[in-house]
Amino acid sequence: MFNYGIDHLTVRKTLAIARGELSASLTSQAKEKISTCRKNVEHMAVSKKSVYGVNTGFGPLCDVQITPQETSLLQENLLLTHAVGVGKPIDKELAKIMMICKVHALAQGFSGVRLILIEHILYFIEHDLIPVVPEQGSVGASGDLAPLSHLFLPLLGLGEFWIDDEIVSAEKVLKDHQLEPLQLEAKEGLALINGTQFILAHAVYGLHKLDYLQELADVSGIMSLEGLQGSGAPFKTKLHELRPFAGSLEVIAHFKELLKDSQNMEFHANCSRVQDPYSIRCMPQVHGASRNAFSHLNELVEVELNSVTDNPIILSETEAISGGNFHGQPLAMAIDYASIAVSELGNIADRRCYLLLEGKFELPRLLTIAGGLNSGFMIPQYTTAALVSENKSLCFPASADSIPTSLGQEDHVSMGSISSRKFNQIIGNLEKVLAIELMYAAQAMDFRRPNTFSEILEENHRIIRSKVAMLKEDRLLKPDIDNMIELVQEQKIKVA
Repeated sequence: MFNYGIDHLTVRKTLAIARGELSASLTSQAKEKISTCRKNVEHMAVSKKSVYGVNTGFGPLCDVQITPQETSLLQENLLLTHAVGVGKPIDKELAKIMMICKVHALAQGFSGVRLILIEHILYFIEHDLIPVVPEQGSVGASGDLAPLSHLFLPLLGLGEFWIDDEIVSAEKVLKDHQLEPLQLEAKEGLALINGTQFILAHAVYGLHKLDYLQELADVSGIMSLEGLQGSGAPFKTKLHELRPFAGSLEVIAHFKELLKDSQNMEFHANCSRVQDPYSIRCMPQVHGASRNAFSHLNELVEVELNSVTDNPIILSETEAISGGNFHGQPLAMAIDYASIAVSELGNIADRRCYLLLEGKFELPRLLTIAGGLNSGFMIPQYTTAALVSENKSLCFPASADSIPTSLGQEDHVSMGSISSRKFNQIIGNLEKVLAIELMYAAQAMDFRRPNTFSEILEENHRIIRSKVAMLKEDRLLKPDIDNMIELVQEQKIKVA
């Protein structure tokens, strides 16, 4: 059981809650914190002291005083006017993660919303009522205003939900569930739409995939090494202890497991080859550098998962600080860095694909014994080249840009929503590149028989061959590639 606002949230726990594998609820302790903070806001709403977003307008209108009678309309207008997202809807799981992250932030008792509002969001989560959220429109400060507005419009009976794969009006869904639309009160609209939950959800989703893909990149790389009969000398632990980056040491430990009891490695251990190309020899350094980037992003994401990122922050009955906790820069920059790290895993994998086709080290050119009449595996490498080139173009750091908004009040923004969306696009392309490398490597390994490989590589070879037969003469390869991508996306290839 996970306790919102009390326990420490992680990437894995967030995904487990979203997928119904971990129960989550509000404890009496969290409810008390929420109620205490709400009383503080109610006191501020009727005081003569100006408190941003509680009894004033928003953004450049922060100097306009709002009467207590206008408070509810002010908060509802905020959601209505900020729900201006465009583009395709984000994945349903991403929207659900956004709600989970928002509940955990609100439940810490510094946002000043009523308990009933949080309970309504929890009802949506628990009953899989997922709002429709467009993918474009956020500049990443004051947080993810447009997507969060769409996410929470259904609380008011506005906006839309996903019901299975159909889009249904929130008004109808609330009626079907016998839920009354809420009327927002002081501070609540602002608390709902200020925050980084769009950026954060995409980071969580991407990191969850990378937990597997960083391991899979090692597997595909070692399968290519075995197919090329490359040297194992550059992977000795004592070498890497002289330059002890954590990521490199993790890769070396994994390689040791992947090469355990490999007859093929023993067979060519004493070959006369002095050096392998960098895409083979430098895998620990390159894969390790990417791991370092992922670890850094994961560390920052965990901080954000357990942070309060709306505005103003209510510290006591008399103290409300209008600051910048909603600014997406801490995540945006790290996501851009991690995007380069993902791209590089694909970049080096494409180079290994090319090596496997060159006809070196006693492998047939294009991995086919009947070249000329047959093109073999020539063309899938065009696909990996296209994918890695696309990833390189997506690596431009969105966080390096800023366009002033809100009449200059919000004059520096993070563009973190763009960083986070590109991050997941790059990850999707990496899945495809690794799928093709695995297909190539399995073919190369077949040419090394009767040599055998480690237990895990032999198992993976069997898994691949259950979906893709050895290529002996030309055939339509698209179904094979699709089958390989499915194996990768469903995490069927063993990594440990």
